[in-house]
Amino acid sequence: MVLTEATSSTFNYFAFGSNLFSKRIRMESPTAVRKGIGFLENYRLDFFHYAARWRGAPATIVEDKGHRVWGAIWEIGIENLPDLDKQEGVHNQVYKPLTLPICTTKGETLQCRVYQLVKNPPKLESIEETRPFERQPSQTYMNIIIRGATETGLPIEYVEYLNTIKHNGHSGDPHFEIDLAVQDKLH
Repeated sequence: MVLTEATSSTFNYFAFGSNLFSKRIRMESPTAVRKGIGFLENYRLDFFHYAARWRGAPATIVEDKGHRVWGAIWEIGIENLPDLDKQEGVHNQVYKPLTLPICTTKGETLQCRVYQLVKNPPKLESIEETRPFERQPSQTYMNIIIRGATETGLPIEYVEYLNTIKHNGHSGDPHFEIDLAVQDKLH
């Protein structure tokens, strides 16, 4: 297993939520270049903490042995680090940045910046347990995650899993959706 670092002018970032989608991440981090896909071992994907912009719960990672979270590995210019921290609400103590080992499909391990909610949810009792409303992402948020997962080339089984996550039916911030539509037209 090879441990790979970013250069001094860039950093590696592991995206598992809305920043899977290239148009979303480039809104705040225009230097982002997708380097591939990877997974975080012994963590699960979950949702918690109502976010007004999304009108639902945003994604987080929670330690959980035997689980795996797939995502995109981005290399981002260091000049965009404050913008990414701001987007993730680090200044408001919504998310905290971590540096964790991400396994690539090539067998390498990359040290990547990852964001985890400051307050994480407990594990659901079973797969069949209904996700409580306060832990449901909005329909808009899930659509962007799934669109990003497909665009990134995450394993089809994982994309299918994402499609099973119950959302709350809300659309997100209309202004934000307009921003993404404008980004679509520009590219």
